[in-house]
Amino acid sequence: MNVMSSKAVTGQVRDKLLELITSGDLSADGKLPTERALADRFGVGRRFVRQALDALEAEGLVWRKQGKGTFAGQPSDPMGDLAAKITGETNALEVMEARLCIEPELAALCAKRMLPEEVARLRMLAQRQLEASDAQAIELWDGSLHRLIAQCARNRPLLTAFSLLDTIRSNRDWVAIRAKGRDGASLEVTHNEHLAIIDAIAARHDGAARTAMRDHLVTRFDALRGEIEASASDRDDAFFATRRST
Repeated sequence: MNVMSSKAVTGQVRDKLLELITSGDLSADGKLPTERALADRFGVGRRFVRQALDALEAEGLVWRKQGKGTFAGQPSDPMGDLAAKITGETNALEVMEARLCIEPELAALCAKRMLPEEVARLRMLAQRQLEASDAQAIELWDGSLHRLIAQCARNRPLLTAFSLLDTIRSNRDWVAIRAKGRDGASLEVTHNEHLAIIDAIAARHDGAARTAMRDHLVTRFDALRGEIEASASDRDDAFFATRRST
């Protein structure tokens, strides 16, 4: 097999892996089958699977953990596991309030510190979310994009705070509520807002990045609030009542 045909096989495997990732057939944590299972599934040698995964990892679309396997998206911070202890003591809107306090500053720091190849990864993640046809895949790519911004701000205390919120918001019920608030039009709005954030970061304009992230989160906050009000959750009715009285 010559070099060109080898590259072609690797490219085909990469495309099949992307189809698998965006299909919504992966588990909630985004874990992919083993290299051996993928090789059997695609009818190719394991080296082609490994090369395709290397390419996807370089693009920021998958990540690997020794002894655990390969996962779609971006890795979560292990400190986020602490969030499990307080998930039952908060609600989705309080988490959004906290995100509004933290993520605009993370975006501003990214504008100062993010590397060009990391900006390219952000653009790839934004495109993957736009192309996703499954609620689980949409959630995966959206979370991966915000997580990469948090990681590339290169501020450990802020990353830990983000990771706590990121783990809390992965609550299955809250994910389902967010999914209800997404349709074709809202996904297009989200994509454009993501691009505004990425463009500001790429231009190293920290003020614009901060504003773009805040505008995006306010849009999502309003959508989330509308869905929760529509679902008439007792827990969040009390939350709304508190806010209306202030």
